[in-house]
Amino acid sequence: MTEIKLTSDELRLMSLFQSITSATARDCIVDEKMDRVIFVVNKGQMGLAIGKGGSTIKQLQNVVAKKVELVEFSDDAVEFIRNMLNADMVGEVKISDRNDGTKQAVVVVDAKKKGAVVGREGRNAEKARLLAKRYFQITNVLIVSPEQQGTGYNRVSM
Repeated sequence: MTEIKLTSDELRLMSLFQSITSATARDCIVDEKMDRVIFVVNKGQMGLAIGKGGSTIKQLQNVVAKKVELVEFSDDAVEFIRNMLNADMVGEVKISDRNDGTKQAVVVVDAKKKGAVVGREGRNAEKARLLAKRYFQITNVLIVSPEQQGTGYNRVSM
């Protein structure tokens, strides 16, 4: 894992997150392009961060005046990618080394659920790419459906 440097703004947001939710954020990314703040939450603290009926996360969104997205951390790259893309919709995740020395993750999802996994304007796919690179040096995340597997993969919003 690489060292992650946080700006003073990100540190301030993490402190605010912890005071509102009582959960521990291990990382914060301010994504201006998608107008959101992504918090990486310690394993087992998602419920605490979201709150009953989503009340805690709504309160946090009102304070930061941006959409807040949460991802549960995992030391395992496959599990972490599943957590980012809604584990219930992800069939399998394969991580491989490419010829140029970089790593690639191939996420297989049901064709009917592909749009939901990728997200509006590719926001979920972009979040997966950002965090996979930040934590596991995975430079490419491909989201494919089973019928695309034999066709050299069809890229989705990467």
